[in-house]
This record gives sequence, structure tokens and C-alpha cells, in this order.
Amino acid sequence: MIADVLNVYGIEVVPHKKTARNIAYNIGSLLKWWGDKNASEISAKACREYASTKAASGAAADLKTLRAAIGHWHKEHGPLTFMPSFWRPQEPSPRERWLTRSEAARLLWAARRDQHIKRLILLGLYTGSRPGVILAIQWDQIDFKAGVMARARHGATQSSNKKAPNVRLGRRIMSHLRRWKRIDGDGKYICHFMGRPTDDPHGSWKRIVKASGLEGKITRHTLRHTRATWMAQAGVPLFEAAGFLGMTVRTLERTYAHHDPEHQEHAANI
Repeated sequence: MIADVLNVYGIEVVPHKKTARNIAYNIGSLLKWWGDKNASEISAKACREYASTKAASGAAADLKTLRAAIGHWHKEHGPLTFMPSFWRPQEPSPRERWLTRSEAARLLWAARRDQHIKRLILLGLYTGSRPGVILAIQWDQIDFKAGVMARARHGATQSSNKKAPNVRLGRRIMSHLRRWKRIDGDGKYICHFMGRPTDDPHGSWKRIVKASGLEGKITRHTLRHTRATWMAQAGVPLFEAAGFLGMTVRTLERTYAHHDPEHQEHAANI
């Protein structure tokens, strides 16, 4: 049964992945449609039928997880008598939605009564960290003296830590962090709800975005995209911005460099 394949993958592989929370969500979606089916029922046609029930990006991510789970089962618990034929929809191009300063202010105002979301927004805008990283950040990862935040999660592997470099904290976010620390006292997590970690604030986020009245698709990842865009607009050197975001220079240049007001000016004026 595909349910067994996904459950084993979730136990043996997913906890060691940097994107474990996202993959767990994918598995939950897959189980609803594929759970009572056998691996022999996976085909390009079945994948297309599944994709027709979801947005292209969600279906692509889910089917990527399904293929990885089947591959793991075949290697570690198989072999299967045959390998299923997969199909995935083409993933959309990188999101272009980012927030202007006034839009960010509107989003923060809408979150004024939800302090855990307000903290998520501010940390996202000022550090450009991935939402999952921010939600897992604990107070002992903040070095107030050095003004640095350790992005690496507690218990993460060394290879994962290399993808989550420390980030220097600016004056504004440091001011917020000091105030939050005085409020939290001996609390453990920075983004918490009544002392409990905020694992998946999907409902709260959707409600706050709606209350802000902002147009376009705004996800938690939009905060990271916004930070990168603001730095490009300010002319921050690509190498410095990439190090700050924990992103490759190539990715940053491909996705955000066009926001730099002087982008290609040197090439145009030779």
C-alpha cells in the first residue's frame, strides 16, 4: 500500500530533511488521495488525475515527494517488482510578489493582535530567513552581544547547518528582540503562542493577509522575497546579499538582480 510507503518515508527520511515540515504536509495531502492505493496503480495517467485536483505547484511538490518515497522503499525495503511511471506538472516560475514598505506596514498592522505572527513578519522582513527557520528559532540562538542570529536548527545535521548560515542583525530588529526578550523572560521560542511553538500558523496567516486588504498571493515566503528585493533595490552587492540570505549568488542574481536600479548599467555604458 502507498500509505505504508509514505509512512516509512516519513519516519526514516523526512526528519533528516531541511524541509521536513513541508514534506510532512505533502505526505498528508498524498495520503488522502493515494493512501488506499497500491504502488502498481501509480502511472502517468494517475498522476495527471491527481494533479487536476490541486494547483500545479502543490501537485508538483506532492508528486516529487511520492516519487522519492517510492525510491526509498525500493532501495531499502524492496526491491519492487517494477518501478512506476511518474508524471509531474511543470512548476511555475519563481514568485514575483514582494511587499512595498507601505504594504509591509499594512500587514504588520493587521497582525497587531497576533504577536507570534507579528514577530514572524518582522524577522522575515529584517533577516530574510525562511519561514520554517524563523518559527523554530529559540532565544538561545540570539547573541545579543554580537548582534547575530544562528539560523541552524537545534539538532540539525552539519550539512543542513551549512545551508543556514548565521545572520547579522540590524539595529531595528535588535531593538524588537530586546523588547520581546524582556516580555518573554525565560521562554524558549521567539515565535510562540501562549508559550507553545508555532508550527504551522496557516489559518492565522490567511486571516491576517485577508484583513490587510493586500492584493495578490502573499505567502510567508513573500517575506524572504521582500527582503531580497529591498536589498537589491538598495544596491547591496550580490555576494554580500547572498551571504546574508543564505542563498547562492547565482540564484540571487537570476531572481532579484533586476530590482537593482543600476542593474546592467555598466554593461550598457561601455
